Amino acid sequence: MTEASIAADNSPSPSAPTPVSAKEEAVDTVRFLALLAIAVLVFRSFFLSPFNIPSESMQPRLLIGDYLLVNKMAYGYSKYSLPFSAPLIPGRIFPRTPERGDVVVFKAPPAAANDYIKRVIGLPGDSVQVRDGIVWLNGKPLQREAMPDFVIPVTPNMVEASRATGTLPCYAMEFEEVGPDGQRQCRYQQFRETLPNGKSYAILDITTIAEDNTPLVVVPEGHLFLMGDNRDRSADSRFPAMENQGIGLVPEENLVGHALVGMFSTDGSASWINPISWFTAARWDRIGDGF
Repeated sequence: MTEASIAADNSPSPSAPTPVSAKEEAVDTVRFLALLAIAVLVFRSFFLSPFNIPSESMQPRLLIGDYLLVNKMAYGYSKYSLPFSAPLIPGRIFPRTPERGDVVVFKAPPAAANDYIKRVIGLPGDSVQVRDGIVWLNGKPLQREAMPDFVIPVTPNMVEASRATGTLPCYAMEFEEVGPDGQRQCRYQQFRETLPNGKSYAILDITTIAEDNTPLVVVPEGHLFLMGDNRDRSADSRFPAMENQGIGLVPEENLVGHALVGMFSTDGSASWINPISWFTAARWDRIGDGF
């Protein structure tokens, strides 16, 4: 036997893999889940975050049951960008003022505890007044043109929201009718409003309310004048900042992000015990709508 063959014969045999204990597997799983949770938290805090629509204040653009993605990078960051408004960011960093017409998500004054969504009408230095339902910006009325009526079926989530607020699904019985299919529906007057920068959008003017006429307001530095597109069902900057009643002039620091795209929509008729209803309740035509 040669020296080479002796060396080969004396080489150690391959060892079997060391088994991983159940405890080590559990630790690895917990570590992975913790890292995943941190990654999701960071992504939702600083990049994109989901937001759902619980009210009719932004009809016709947004309906109850719409789910959006919100761009958290659009206007910079403050403590309100973080979960539970954790006070880890002093003031605002990378700040940017929205453009008129932007649809923004923000923490609503005075408590800054709840997320609201409204449209930017007035920027710092602007004068804003509503006269007979027409918005006047810097001394000039916003252009407003009549559009075909906005007709929307009365959906289960509309009924549920109206019960919670003690109102009717169509604001008042005079705005409710029976559609060709025999189902209840709401019919509202609709207009196209255009801002000086050319941005236009549909609004609803259902009836006459006290806030169709407001005092002249000059928006102070660092604040915004925000309104809902549904002018008769929106607690916005026309109302003083009182919890669940109005928001007043909103500090830019309260901004959370810019509405980016619709990612899902449901009419509220789905049932957990009926998987088919998960698909029939979806409003597929509203998915992917941008802003």
